[in-house]
Amino acid sequence: MDPESGKRLNHQTTDSWKGVLLLAYQSLGVVYGDLSISPLYVFKTTFADDIEHSGTNIEIYGVLSFVFWTLTLIPLFKYVFIVLRADDNGEGGTFALYSLICRHANVSLLPNRQISDEDLSTYIVEPTRDKETHSRTKVWLEKHTNLQTALLVVVMLGTGMVIGDGVLTPTMSVFSAVSGLELAMSREHHEYAVVPITCFIIVCLFALQRYGTHRVSFLFAPIILTWLICISGLGIYNIIKWNPSIFQALSPYYMFSFLKTTKKSGWMSLGGILLCITGSEAMFADLGHFSHLSMQIAFTVVVYPALILAYMGQAAYLSQHHIIDSSYRIGFYVYVPETIRWPVFILAIIAAAVGSQAIITCTFSIINQSQSLGCFPRVKVVHTSDKINGQIYIPEINWTLMILCIAVAVGFRNVKHLGNAQGLALMSVMLVTTCLTSLVMILCWKRSPFIALSFLLFFGSIEVFYFSASLMKFVDGAWLPILLAVILMTIMFVWHYATLKKHEHDLHNKVSLEWLMALGENIGVARVPGIGLVYTDLISGVPSNFSRFITNLPAYHRILVFVCIKYVTVAFVPPAERYLVGRVGPADHRSYRCIVRYGYRDVHQDVNSFETELIASLADFIRTEVNYDGIRAPQPAAEADTRLAVIPSSCIDEIEETLCGESVSLGFSSRENSVDVTPARVAKKVRFFIEERSGPRLVDSVKEELEELYEACESGTAFILGHSHVRSKRGSPILKKLVIDIGYNFLKRNCRGPEVALRVPAASLLEVGMVYVL
Repeated sequence: MDPESGKRLNHQTTDSWKGVLLLAYQSLGVVYGDLSISPLYVFKTTFADDIEHSGTNIEIYGVLSFVFWTLTLIPLFKYVFIVLRADDNGEGGTFALYSLICRHANVSLLPNRQISDEDLSTYIVEPTRDKETHSRTKVWLEKHTNLQTALLVVVMLGTGMVIGDGVLTPTMSVFSAVSGLELAMSREHHEYAVVPITCFIIVCLFALQRYGTHRVSFLFAPIILTWLICISGLGIYNIIKWNPSIFQALSPYYMFSFLKTTKKSGWMSLGGILLCITGSEAMFADLGHFSHLSMQIAFTVVVYPALILAYMGQAAYLSQHHIIDSSYRIGFYVYVPETIRWPVFILAIIAAAVGSQAIITCTFSIINQSQSLGCFPRVKVVHTSDKINGQIYIPEINWTLMILCIAVAVGFRNVKHLGNAQGLALMSVMLVTTCLTSLVMILCWKRSPFIALSFLLFFGSIEVFYFSASLMKFVDGAWLPILLAVILMTIMFVWHYATLKKHEHDLHNKVSLEWLMALGENIGVARVPGIGLVYTDLISGVPSNFSRFITNLPAYHRILVFVCIKYVTVAFVPPAERYLVGRVGPADHRSYRCIVRYGYRDVHQDVNSFETELIASLADFIRTEVNYDGIRAPQPAAEADTRLAVIPSSCIDEIEETLCGESVSLGFSSRENSVDVTPARVAKKVRFFIEERSGPRLVDSVKEELEELYEACESGTAFILGHSHVRSKRGSPILKKLVIDIGYNFLKRNCRGPEVALRVPAASLLEVGMVYVL
């Protein structure tokens, strides 16, 4: 399989318990690594500056109580039991929630929306229970365009914070693990050793990403499982040895006592406590790589109990060791027995590197979703698994993250500042997820607004409480995720805005069908052998790039196909429902329209298979476009460019790969007669079987058109794409000039071109220069 083709496969390897348990095991290394290594830095960042460890143990007991209830309420109750259910055909993340909302209410700002998209089998819309409440909420959102824009901005904010977290989490995890060297060397030497070792491990981690999630999960899962067994064992050992009564600290009473005693300093220390749930958002965003059942089993059975035991063990040790030389020694390694400290140190470094895999995988997933929905510049997406769909690798993003991680490690050199930055990014993403899930409850699950509001207020108030504490650390590192989010939101907004404006320009400047029908030899326009695939963003009408093509080269192909590749707000479009085919003009003009639909998690096919399936879809459309009397159904002029039919890929009866050439040959046969033309130089052979229904009239008309299609295939296929240059209108506001003339053109020059993204062979490419004045 071509690694970039991303053919749609089963989301899970099997529905059996064996398959579910296998995915649960794999998820330990990919999804839960980040969450599992949080004991390395939670206590250390909490006691960094704001509070001190006193002899009363009120601080230790209070922090443990906060950690226990935060882990219970946010990852366990919110994500495992509620948010994981808000999947979009098995996909998670902020754009998956946005996609669900857009399917149940007309709030999408994406162009080219069609009613026929709702007929997709993956376009799941649950029946309305409370029509009055549901319709009020839906109408309210659909009526106000500003609310739709605000919703997209919130989604972009969440996306930006997730990507920002992808920079901070690997740095924080590895830096915290390597900081264990402080117990073996002086602080002066420690500072010079930690940063180079951290940078080296980060480089190795990102170098492994090219091998894909499926491969690294088998490598990473046993490491994280060993780590969880290790910290839970250490926790049990320290509980028994130092403070068996530490279980009483799980009472919520100690949270209130902690805040009452420490006041403002205790509230500000929450920025360190919240790091115990680092990686919870990746649990939802990485849902496309696994299944919700496997992730629920892994968390509730393995991850959650191990983390609680680990934190209780740390608290038990610290409750009996009040005199500490300095605050920096309150950390993970002080409660590890000296006899096994070095093996645990090595395991912690390996686990920290592995733990960063969750957010890296999450970043790849969410960027792929955002570019598919027109909110991010085009990047190369490599499908890394031929067994589990959705496991991807993005080279440009991978190396960019690596460079930023190294820059942050060298620049901050401080666990406290890294923790402040990571905490703010974490809570921002969680707030966005809470808000979007509340809308999903009303619009998609058809729950009452009271339930959705209760969910929003309960979990939202907890997250706002933590967010406010993190925001107070703005100067001490929390500015970094805000800066990264602003940069990423700017990139996404500029790209999305310019894309919409270009689409509006195409709609306004498309030419009429009458102009196309008038083209002929009498005005000096010839038709040449072959198939011309004219790529356009329009789902109807004749694009302006084709009229400009005719102006510069007064000839076009005998078979003309207007191809529109569009993305639908679903995770996947089944291959059998991908192609919408129709005619442009009368049948004897031999012009067609083909709309190719992809979901935001689909990956483009290889150009050869795409060309083969497209031509096969045309042939089957020609075969089936008749009524039951054997006569081609008349097509009114008003509907000449609006009637489209879904052509399933299962209509292709045979595809045979051979060794040479790039042309496509077709054999046509019926029950009584057959035409089989197979030239010596072929690469693919596609057969279409034509059934006789009520007479030779049907067979002759269909066969004639199919033979013309075959002859055009023999002559070759040309891909006609617009090569656009965009500039703003004269007199436009300065902000618009900055967005269009500088921002968008810079992004366009530095991202993949449409011909590369569509994998068009250079020998068959015809580019038409276009100037967009927006």
